[in-house]
Amino acid sequence: MDIPLLMYLAPFCLLFEGWQLVIAERHIGLKQIEQGVDPRSRGPGELLSFAWGMGIVCYWVWMILMLIPKDGRAQVVCMLIVSLLGYSLRRNSGLKWILVILTVEGAIRIGMIVSLISGIWRSL
Repeated sequence: MDIPLLMYLAPFCLLFEGWQLVIAERHIGLKQIEQGVDPRSRGPGELLSFAWGMGIVCYWVWMILMLIPKDGRAQVVCMLIVSLLGYSLRRNSGLKWILVILTVEGAIRIGMIVSLISGIWRSL
Protein backbone atom coordinates (compact mmCIF):
# COMPACT_ATOMS: atom_id res chain seq x y z
CA MET A 1 0.00 0.00 0.00
CA ASP A 2 1.27 3.43 -0.91
CA ILE A 3 1.48 5.80 2.05
CA PRO A 4 1.21 9.53 1.19
CA LEU A 5 4.31 11.49 2.17
CA LEU A 6 2.18 13.91 4.20
CA MET A 7 1.37 11.07 6.61
CA TYR A 8 5.00 11.00 7.71
CA LEU A 9 4.55 14.48 9.19
CA ALA A 10 1.95 13.18 11.67
CA PRO A 11 4.50 12.51 14.48
CA PHE A 12 5.73 16.10 14.19
CA CYS A 13 2.14 17.32 14.48
CA LEU A 14 1.73 15.12 17.55
CA LEU A 15 4.79 16.74 19.12
CA PHE A 16 3.46 20.20 18.23
CA GLU A 17 0.10 19.41 19.86
CA GLY A 18 1.81 18.32 23.07
CA TRP A 19 4.04 21.40 23.03
CA GLN A 20 1.01 23.59 22.44
CA LEU A 21 -0.76 22.14 25.49
CA VAL A 22 2.30 22.79 27.66
CA ILE A 23 2.61 26.39 26.43
CA ALA A 24 -1.12 27.00 26.93
CA GLU A 25 -0.95 25.69 30.50
CA ARG A 26 2.09 27.83 31.18
CA HIS A 27 0.56 31.07 29.90
CA ILE A 28 -3.14 30.53 30.67
CA GLY A 29 -2.68 28.13 33.59
CA LEU A 30 -4.55 27.77 36.83
CA LYS A 31 -1.95 29.81 38.74
CA GLN A 32 -2.54 32.83 36.51
CA ILE A 33 -6.31 32.42 36.74
CA GLU A 34 -6.18 32.11 40.57
CA GLN A 35 -3.99 35.22 40.83
CA GLY A 36 -6.40 37.14 38.62
CA VAL A 37 -3.72 37.84 36.01
CA ASP A 38 -5.04 38.35 32.51
CA PRO A 39 -2.63 36.43 30.25
CA ARG A 40 -3.61 38.61 27.31
CA SER A 41 -1.93 41.58 29.00
CA ARG A 42 1.43 39.82 29.22
CA GLY A 43 1.80 37.31 26.45
CA PRO A 44 4.74 35.10 25.54
CA GLY A 45 7.94 36.55 24.11
CA GLU A 46 8.31 37.53 20.49
CA LEU A 47 10.32 34.45 19.46
CA LEU A 48 7.90 32.05 21.15
CA SER A 49 4.93 33.85 19.61
CA PHE A 50 6.50 33.61 16.16
CA ALA A 51 7.30 29.89 16.56
CA TRP A 52 3.82 29.18 17.90
CA GLY A 53 2.12 31.15 15.12
CA MET A 54 4.19 29.53 12.38
CA GLY A 55 3.53 26.12 13.91
CA ILE A 56 -0.20 26.75 13.81
CA VAL A 57 -0.04 27.92 10.19
CA CYS A 58 2.02 24.88 9.13
CA TYR A 59 -0.30 22.59 11.10
CA TRP A 60 -3.38 24.01 9.32
CA VAL A 61 -1.70 23.72 5.92
CA TRP A 62 -0.86 20.10 6.74
CA MET A 63 -4.46 19.37 7.79
CA ILE A 64 -5.89 20.93 4.62
CA LEU A 65 -3.42 19.06 2.41
CA MET A 66 -4.26 15.83 4.26
CA LEU A 67 -7.79 16.10 2.86
CA ILE A 68 -6.42 15.15 -0.57
CA PRO A 69 -5.41 11.50 0.10
CA LYS A 70 -8.29 9.27 1.14
CA ASP A 71 -6.31 7.60 3.94
CA GLY A 72 -6.94 9.40 7.20
CA ARG A 73 -9.47 11.83 5.76
CA ALA A 74 -12.02 11.10 8.52
CA GLN A 75 -9.51 11.91 11.26
CA VAL A 76 -8.45 15.13 9.55
CA VAL A 77 -12.05 16.26 9.05
CA CYS A 78 -12.65 15.62 12.76
CA MET A 79 -9.53 17.63 13.63
CA LEU A 80 -10.65 20.54 11.47
CA ILE A 81 -14.16 20.52 12.95
CA VAL A 82 -12.81 20.34 16.51
CA SER A 83 -10.39 23.20 15.79
CA LEU A 84 -13.09 25.45 14.33
CA LEU A 85 -15.59 24.58 17.06
CA GLY A 86 -12.96 25.12 19.76
CA TYR A 87 -12.02 28.48 18.28
CA SER A 88 -15.63 29.66 18.25
CA LEU A 89 -16.16 28.46 21.83
CA ARG A 90 -12.95 30.13 23.05
CA ARG A 91 -13.89 33.43 21.42
CA ASN A 92 -17.21 33.47 23.29
CA SER A 93 -16.14 32.17 26.70
CA GLY A 94 -14.62 33.63 29.81
CA LEU A 95 -10.98 33.31 30.75
CA LYS A 96 -11.63 30.43 33.17
CA TRP A 97 -13.08 28.23 30.44
CA ILE A 98 -10.43 28.91 27.80
CA LEU A 99 -7.91 26.50 29.37
CA VAL A 100 -10.54 23.77 29.67
CA ILE A 101 -11.60 24.18 26.03
CA LEU A 102 -7.96 24.22 24.84
CA THR A 103 -7.21 21.04 26.78
CA VAL A 104 -10.23 19.13 25.47
CA GLU A 105 -9.61 20.39 21.95
CA GLY A 106 -5.95 19.34 22.12
CA ALA A 107 -6.80 15.93 23.56
CA ILE A 108 -9.22 15.19 20.73
CA ARG A 109 -6.71 16.28 18.10
CA ILE A 110 -3.98 14.19 19.75
CA GLY A 111 -6.32 11.19 19.64
CA MET A 112 -6.94 11.74 15.93
CA ILE A 113 -3.21 12.03 15.21
CA VAL A 114 -2.52 8.83 17.16
CA SER A 115 -5.24 7.17 15.08
CA LEU A 116 -3.51 8.40 11.90
CA ILE A 117 -0.14 7.10 13.08
CA SER A 118 -1.59 3.71 14.02
CA GLY A 119 -3.21 3.48 10.58
CA ILE A 120 0.17 4.14 8.97
CA TRP A 121 1.79 1.54 11.21
CA ARG A 122 -0.79 -1.12 10.31
CA SER A 123 -0.36 -0.50 6.60
CA LEU A 124 3.42 -0.96 6.72
